[in-house]
Amino acid sequence: MTENVFLLTTHSNNLCRDMIHARESGLKLRVFCLDNQPFDPDGGEIQLYGRGGGSLYAFESVNITEDTALEIVDAIQWYARYIDCPDLDVTADDPRPLRQMAI
Repeated sequence: MTENVFLLTTHSNNLCRDMIHARESGLKLRVFCLDNQPFDPDGGEIQLYGRGGGSLYAFESVNITEDTALEIVDAIQWYARYIDCPDLDVTADDPRPLRQMAI
């Protein structure tokens, strides 16, 4: 079994705006640090949320396809190891208090 290879790019003006790339499949995930920046989910994409290490993250797909959707969890697990946050708890529900009240 081969291991997925993920790459990371960062936004030059925002150190908390990473993009995870899967080399083989083309999957792309935007990473948002919800403690420091606003995030308005795109209804046409997949969003997952993570809490760990005292921080809250949103992960949003970019031009998701059926073939790349299966790698999202692997990409988030890779990112959690990359940021040294093995306890990252991932959920599909937006954990921000104002978002929960709006639903």
